Order: sequence, then C-alpha cells, then structure tokens
Amino acid sequence: MSNDQISVEQYEFKPIKGQPKLRWDGKRPFRSTQYFPAQLKEVYGQEDKNGWLNKIFWGDNLQVMSHLLKKYRGGIDFVYIDPPYDSAADYKMKIKVKGKTASSSASSFEEKQYTDIWSNDEYLQFMYERVTLIKELLSEQGVLALHCDWHKSHHLRCILDEIFGPERFVNEITWHYYNKMQGNIGRFASNHDQIIIYSKSESYKFNKIRELRDKPIKQIKRVWSSETQSLVNAKDSNGNVIYIDSTHRTVDDVWRLSMLQPSDKLENMNYPTQKPESLIERLIYAFTDENDLVFDCFSGAGSVAATAEKMGRRFIVSDINLSAVSISIKRLSQIIAKNKESLPIKNGLTIDNYSDSLVNRECTGFEVYNVNNYDVFRNPVEAKELLIESLEIQKLESNIVYDGEKDGYKVKIMPVTRIATKADLDDFIANLPYKQFEARKEAEPNKCVEEIMLVCMGHEPSLAADLENDVLTNGYKIKVKVVDILRDKSDLTFKYDSEASIKIDNNKLIIEAFYPRNLLQKLSQQKDDITEWREMVESIMIDWNYDGAVMEPALIDIPAKNDFVSGEYEIPKGASNIKVKITDLLSESYEEVIVYG
Repeated sequence: MSNDQISVEQYEFKPIKGQPKLRWDGKRPFRSTQYFPAQLKEVYGQEDKNGWLNKIFWGDNLQVMSHLLKKYRGGIDFVYIDPPYDSAADYKMKIKVKGKTASSSASSFEEKQYTDIWSNDEYLQFMYERVTLIKELLSEQGVLALHCDWHKSHHLRCILDEIFGPERFVNEITWHYYNKMQGNIGRFASNHDQIIIYSKSESYKFNKIRELRDKPIKQIKRVWSSETQSLVNAKDSNGNVIYIDSTHRTVDDVWRLSMLQPSDKLENMNYPTQKPESLIERLIYAFTDENDLVFDCFSGAGSVAATAEKMGRRFIVSDINLSAVSISIKRLSQIIAKNKESLPIKNGLTIDNYSDSLVNRECTGFEVYNVNNYDVFRNPVEAKELLIESLEIQKLESNIVYDGEKDGYKVKIMPVTRIATKADLDDFIANLPYKQFEARKEAEPNKCVEEIMLVCMGHEPSLAADLENDVLTNGYKIKVKVVDILRDKSDLTFKYDSEASIKIDNNKLIIEAFYPRNLLQKLSQQKDDITEWREMVESIMIDWNYDGAVMEPALIDIPAKNDFVSGEYEIPKGASNIKVKITDLLSESYEEVIVYG
C-alpha cells in the first residue's frame, strides 16, 4: 500500500521494547494520531527543475506532522529542532516603528512571542509526542539533531533513548558561544548549548567537516596500516617521522561559534532565541547531500529554511507563532530576490565545500499552508482573550479555576497550542471547587453539581467522558460540554481592526493610508500621532492576478530595516483581480482584493 493510500487508522507507532524509560506524572503512551487537513494560502517564487516547492506550515506542529505523515512518512532525511527548553521564561521581541531615531523609546515596545513556562511534567509529554512523530517521518538514513540547554537536556536524552534506542545515539555536540556576556551570577557562566544527535538506523549519512586553521601548523602525517588496522605515524625510507604543513583541522564535537549579535545586519531577524546560520550549516552539511529533504517543526526565525535554501537542500518547516511564519516568509523572499548571491554563509564553511552548480543555482520557491484552519488565531499568546470576546463569554476576573460563564456553563479554555488531552485536565480537576460541590450535592443529591464547558483547539474524543468520570470518582456528578473551535466553530472569525485606503489612479496602485489599530493601541497612540503610515509597515505584497484561492505575489516590497515601503506601484499589463497584503510590525496583515480590468 502506498503512502497516499494510508488511512487515518494506520498512523500507528511501534514502541521500542526493552529500553529503559523515563517516568513522569501524567505520562501516557503516544501510539497513534489522526490526519489533519492543510490549506494552501500563498506561493512565492518558482518550482525547481523537479517540480518541487519548499513548504512553510503555520499550525500546531503535532497537527502539522500528523498531516505530513500521509505523504512524507519515512521520507525526511534530516531534522533539526530548537524546541522550548522549559526555561521558565517569556520570550519577547522588540517592536520599533520604522524611521524613528535610536533614542526614541515612545515608538517601541516589547511583544511576547512565546512562553516557555510549563506546569508539572507537561513539557516532557509535549516533547515525547513530537519526537515520536519525528522518528516516523525520518527516512532509514535519517538523522535528528535536537538543540537544548542545561534545563532539560538530561531528560530529553532519556526520551530519545526510549524512542530511538540508545544504540542510535550518534553525537552530543557542545556549542560554545564565546561572545555571550553574563554578569556576576554566583557560578560559572553557562555559555554553551547541547545538540543531541540520533539516527533512525545504523546506516546514516555523514560528511566530515574540515575548517581552515588561523595559520598552518607542523603535524605528523598519519597513514593507514593494513597490518595493525589502525592509523600510524608515516615514516620515510630512513625511518624518520614525516611532518606536513596542516592548513585545516577536522571538526570535533565542540564548536566554538559566536551567537548572533544585535549589530548583525545580515542575518539577525530580531527574533528571540534565533540561531546563527553557521551553526545550522554544519549540521545540514554533515548529515545531508544536495537535494535532500530537511525538516524543522520549531522554525522560529526560519534559520533552517534559510540555510537549507542556500545549501541546495529542500525543506519543510512549521511554527505555531504567526510572527515566526511572517518573519520566515520575509527572510526567504529576500533570499529568492538575491538569488545567486546567497552563498557563502557568514562565518560558515568555506565556499570550496560546495560544488559550482550549487553556487550558481537558481533559488527554489516556497508555498505557505495553514493546518486545520489555524488562522483563527493571530497570536497564541492572545488566544484566550480573543476566544472570550468572540464566543461572548462573560469573563470571571478573579476566579482561578474558570475563565468565564456562558449559557449557564462555567467555561474553561484549554491550551490552544495543541490538542486538548486527558493530561491537560489534571490541574483543572485538582483545583475544582469541591467545597461548593459538596454543598450542592447535599442540597440536591440527584442533580449535577456543575455544568462545565471546555473550549479547545482540537481534542481527544474521550475528553468530556474523562472529566466526568474523574470527578465522579471523587463523588460528584457533573455535565460537560466540549466546544471545539476547529469542529463546532469552523466559521468563527475574529475581528481584524486594521483599515486601509487603496486607490487606482493613472495605472498605478496607490496606498493612501493604513491603520493597524492593534499596533496603534500597543503603541498607546492615536492614528494621527503617526505622521507616516509607512512607519508601521513591514512589507507589502501584491498578486496582480489573484485567482480567489492562493495568493502568488508578483511584487514584494520589503524595505531595509529603517526604510519605508514605496506605497505606489505600477500596474502591469494583463492585471485582473489584484490582491494586496499589507503586513504591519506585529506580523498582522490587512488583505484586500480589488477588481481591475
């Protein structure tokens, strides 16, 4: 049976038996998943000679990988992930209005991109499920590189042993970022991360990396001895050891590479936790060949996608954060625009590591998908407030158990960054108001003590029954209703307050004004306080012949950091329906279709 014919019920994963296992509270087996649909939204650039377009997915990576199983199971050659580290931190990105002076603080603020704060052991379950799916996607020669730091590296290594088997361990690379500055913290500074590498099978690709020394050194020449079956010192006919001038060294498992600095104007996308392309380049070079397929399901600023494109590898990447997806689109669009100027990578491998055909190749385009209609949320951080507003839930400000009330139900909004599972109920069940339940039970023994509505973004089928049974075990009868946004409210849309004034005059498309109200509110200003609307615009993209389904931008206006978009564009001959997409500094977009011709 081909991958295209595999049904949902056959997405089952076989556990490795007989391996030591890490235990945690709420651990549950992850043996199967279901298929999730994806919607093609945008296409940039051209296919390669084999008809391939690289792919960016916006959505929960568990759902993205479940979607990919149908076509790419066993087909991905290399996976690099830089997941959350359970660092108990909020990661923010500095938003600064364009064109303002460096001393202007009124026109800048910090916007939360994602939260790396987890309760109990849900982080371990989160990673366990995603690594299980990654293994299913890897080819038999495939390799996973998992980037982490001291917070959970010891636990993640155990999980990888359980899923892949300890015999599949390949390397633990230490990345020493020597240019990180830390103050007096009462201990040795933590200036390194780990990259843990496992292979799908015993046969995997590996290309040795050699780097240029600062200056040549004298080194004993080593040769292979068939007699001893080992490397030995080379000697001349007189028995003297032979020395050579060594200009390169073979890279080992400790990498001294700099972190990205704020002053970096070539690569820094101003995204928290962004990793340098030089680091990704080494990994991709070591474990893949040209045209191999690379995957990253925690894409962030798109470093894996950008590096893979420059190195002539195909890629699929995903992220749940809309800002991350928008930044990746911008970054890759700029690489396509530069085309053959993309190599070499800053501080990366020397150009002689690459073939002439790669250096002179045409860039491959990419397409953007939404998985499971995930575009109902602009930013997961704001999801709870958006749901309360859109579902007309009466908010309970001081209640620590429930988020609100609706139609007689107490409302609990489940995590929207993943499918709601039984494990997500544990804290909720522990904090239920059992004293109130007892009083209601005594007053009316045969009635439910509470009616509860769970609002979620995808859920396990047994979620309502699990909650009812667990509470019943404690002696109380409840009624549970599940509202699944993806199923029950698939037509739900949130209000986008942005407005724009666009006109066509003298064969030109002219944007006269743009009011991104969410951004204006965050800047704590009225629209009149911004003297130039272009100060708030990250990019403008125009499809001159929009087909009503998939946007294919023919004009991409992404100015330099402090420059402005043009705002006026010559309309080409043959234009018909014109779709304009204006993206502001928060990565929120205003879209309008203009009938023309």
